[in-house]
Amino acid sequence: MSQSSGMVGCPQHPDALLIEDHRAGDQICSECGLVVGDRVIDVGSEWRTFNNEKANGDPSRVGGPENPLLNGSDLSTMIGPAISGSSGPTNERDQAQPSQSINGRYHNRRVLSSSDRALIAAFKEISLMSEKINLSKAIVDRANFLFKQVNDGKNLKGRSNDAIASACLYIACRQEGVPRTFKEICAVSKVSKKEIGRCFKLILNAVQTSVELITTGDFMSRFCRLHQYADALQVLKAATCIAKRAVDGDLVAGRSPISVAAAAIYMASQASADKKTQKEIGDIAGVAEVTIRQSYKLMYPRAQDLFPEGFEFFTPVELLPQL
Repeated sequence: MSQSSGMVGCPQHPDALLIEDHRAGDQICSECGLVVGDRVIDVGSEWRTFNNEKANGDPSRVGGPENPLLNGSDLSTMIGPAISGSSGPTNERDQAQPSQSINGRYHNRRVLSSSDRALIAAFKEISLMSEKINLSKAIVDRANFLFKQVNDGKNLKGRSNDAIASACLYIACRQEGVPRTFKEICAVSKVSKKEIGRCFKLILNAVQTSVELITTGDFMSRFCRLHQYADALQVLKAATCIAKRAVDGDLVAGRSPISVAAAAIYMASQASADKKTQKEIGDIAGVAEVTIRQSYKLMYPRAQDLFPEGFEFFTPVELLPQL
C-alpha cells in the first residue's frame, strides 16, 4: 500500500503487505519489520467461541438500543449486599465463583421503574399483535407513542394494559389510513371486543386525539382481495360503486361502513360468475350474516341504479337473491 493513495504504507516498501498485531495495535511492514502504524482500533469481536461452548448464548455486552419512549434508559451499576455469616470462600463452589463470595456481587444491568416495565410489556404486546396482521413499523411506532401518552397521563387507571394496547393499535391503524375492524384487533388480542371499544373511547378523550371517519372504501379493496375472486377487479369496482351510491343516496342510513361494504360485496358477487355466500363474506369482513342481510335489503330495491355502467352481469339484477 503506497502513501500516495492516502493509505498507510511502508515508505521503503510501499507495495509490501502490512501485518496487523492486534494485541499491540500495530501495523508492521512484512518486508523490513518497520512499525508504520500504531494504536490501531480492533473492529473485531471481543470474544471467542469454542466448539464445546453453548452457541445459543449472546456474548455481547453492549445491550440493545435505547428506547426514547422509556424514562430510565440509562445504565447503572449495582453492588449487591455481602453474604453474612462467613468470612471467605467455604467450599469449592465459592472458590470457583469468587464473584459470589463475601466480597459482594457486581451487577451491571438496566434499572427499570415500574412504569418502564409496564411500557416494555405493552410495546412487546403491540409488536406481537402487529406481526400477526402484518402491520407496518409506522403503525407500531404510533401505537407505542400513544400508549406512552396514556400511561404518563394515568387517565385510564383500572383498565387492563392489554386492552389499552389493543385500543392504541386500533387508533394507530385508523390514523395511518389503514383501518382495521375491532374484530380483527380482537382476534390477535387477549381482551374482548367490548373492552377494546371502551378503551378506544376513553383514549380519544384522554389524550385529545382524533381519528378520521371510516368509509366503505377503507375496507373494500382488502376484503375483495382476501376473498380471491376470479375476476377480482370487476367485483371490486362494482362493490365500490354500489356502496358509494347507496351511501350518497341515503339508502343505508345508520348502518356501519363495514356492514355496507360487506353487503355491497355480496350484491356484486351474486351478479358475477364467482358468487360468495353471506357467511364467507361475513367471516372476512367480521360482521354477522344478519347484519349483511339487513344492509342488503335496504339496497336491493335500487339495485339496478347502484351497479356501475358497463358491468357485465352473469346473473341479471331481477334474479339477484331477495332474502
